[in-house]
Amino acid sequence: MSDMYRDLILEHHRYPHNFGTLDPHDVSQEEHNPLCGDRIRLDLRIVDNKITEVAFSGKGCAVSQAAASMLTDELIGMDLDQVRQYGKAELLDLIGLPLDKNPVRLKCALLSLKALKV
Repeated sequence: MSDMYRDLILEHHRYPHNFGTLDPHDVSQEEHNPLCGDRIRLDLRIVDNKITEVAFSGKGCAVSQAAASMLTDELIGMDLDQVRQYGKAELLDLIGLPLDKNPVRLKCALLSLKALKV
């Protein structure tokens, strides 16, 4: 991982965007990684088929928390069709985590996406 992406991940881990919960929310889903104990909860507000607000909460390693922070930034304003098409490649590109070089961290990075797709 390049220094630029490492710094970005650490920045989002220290100062996560959209951290917290939404009450009320239209959708809430929690996922966890039993191998490492990472846990992510996503709360969404949806108006006219678009995500208007999103929040995440949880605990875990820098990669899982930073990926959730970055993903929530991406989701605001997306319509649900775009969300359905948003996948692993897009999230890994967003956080700069090469799949072939970080297989151990892959599940951590994808935990928030797993919560989104349920």
